[in-house]
Amino acid sequence: MTIQHPLSPQEFEAALRAKGAYYHIHHPYHIAMHNGEATREQIQGWVANRFYYQTSIPIKDAAIMANCPQPETRRKWVQRILDHDGYNGSEGGIEAWLRLGEAVGLPRETVLSEELVLPGVRFAVDAYVNFARRACWQEAACSSLTELFAPQIHQSRLDSWPQHYPWIDAEGYDYFRSRLGQANRDVEHGLALALEYCDTVEKQQRMLEILQFKLDILWSLLDAMSMAYTLHRPPYHSVTAARVWHNQRLV
Repeated sequence: MTIQHPLSPQEFEAALRAKGAYYHIHHPYHIAMHNGEATREQIQGWVANRFYYQTSIPIKDAAIMANCPQPETRRKWVQRILDHDGYNGSEGGIEAWLRLGEAVGLPRETVLSEELVLPGVRFAVDAYVNFARRACWQEAACSSLTELFAPQIHQSRLDSWPQHYPWIDAEGYDYFRSRLGQANRDVEHGLALALEYCDTVEKQQRMLEILQFKLDILWSLLDAMSMAYTLHRPPYHSVTAARVWHNQRLV
């Protein structure tokens, strides 16, 4: 979409929401999981690799806060970190994701070790965190606007997974349930920031590109998993069956 003149807040919001056509809910890997066509290995691989994304979210949000000079914005944004890291007796989203890992049959130590995280997943997530560190805080904050589409994807998992994958322990779904309300709250704040900040053609055009960048990241995660768990071509598959790729955070 090429913007010719400044869009009204309503028009710009519609343009942002139109990007939902490229959300990873439409990726073949996710469609297979939704339709009950995924194997145990594919479910476990998805959970293990998405853990790297989940643990990077509060790091990304801390970077945004570090660049933001507005106390009122930081006071709101910090809730995102608390949601994932936990506070005042609340376990937080990262702990809930570890329980999802256990629910699909992955030992906690395996998930925490990040030994299953594919290089393509790691590179994509690291690009997101580095963008948040280097961009102005408004642009970095608005890159989170894929949350516009998140409630639908969480609900789709709650609707389909128990039916198709009875071997998954029901307690593992707590993360998806908690994110339904949290994502709606975060969308309200993030969208308000975007509509206030993007008041010129240049800013609106750039923000659409940034949102596409974030969509590209989420899609790329599933592309990497498709190579490894659907096509059975993980990194170095033509050389060795061993997982020789790096498994530590280097950036």
